[in-house]
Amino acid sequence: MNALIDLAGSLATTALRAGMGTMASPAAHRPTWLFELYEFEGCPYCRLVREALTELDLDALIYPCPKDGTRYRPRAAELGGKMQFPFFVDPGAGVQLYESADIVRYLFETYGGRDLPWHWRATALQQAGSAIAGLPRAWAGVRVAPSQPPQQPLELYSFEASPFARLVRERLCELEIAYVLRSVGRSSPGDWVVPAVREAMRWTYEPETVNRKALLARAGRVSIPYLVDPNTGVEMAESADILAYLDRYRAAAS
Repeated sequence: MNALIDLAGSLATTALRAGMGTMASPAAHRPTWLFELYEFEGCPYCRLVREALTELDLDALIYPCPKDGTRYRPRAAELGGKMQFPFFVDPGAGVQLYESADIVRYLFETYGGRDLPWHWRATALQQAGSAIAGLPRAWAGVRVAPSQPPQQPLELYSFEASPFARLVRERLCELEIAYVLRSVGRSSPGDWVVPAVREAMRWTYEPETVNRKALLARAGRVSIPYLVDPNTGVEMAESADILAYLDRYRAAAS
């Protein structure tokens, strides 16, 4: 029952954001090194940055900083000088930014190769909309839970609006598990067809974006979310299975 309630809340968040963080129009340039993003899943301002990453088909190394967290919050404060989120770092350019509007503008103008789209110019409206959209998930992805940190960051193929991927990101945040966010927004009609239907129709699926191509080559299908744990060699799809797997890190800390 709790799983159904969680999924319903996540679906509501996606609906309230009217599909923001679904479509991808790949950036003209990709960074030399992975962006670093210190954030927490339940933060409405952080959500805006993740939506922009999906829209631009850009990846980032996520350092989860839930409330009362002790793993990455001190590092964020040390690097930037204050405890404020999101905190964005572009190591290749030596850029550090705090405000979500500034981060989104930087991503589009520096890597997108285009002017800031009209829907991102209404900053106050986007921030209010993100705050309202977060209400169905209440405190999910906000408060810290004990965990044993993995030696290497995990990898998660995700797009911001996916209600199933959101549940996984929330758990990763609560457990303070760093991960590489691999953006897999939809860019073609075929991306909207679920894997089971593609396979039943024997449809030769040819994704257009970098990470969707990589995931298809890796897993034989594109099913979101998809988790890779380089510490154990485990790779899996299906949010329920991923959540059960991540709870092993929680159990290891008790």
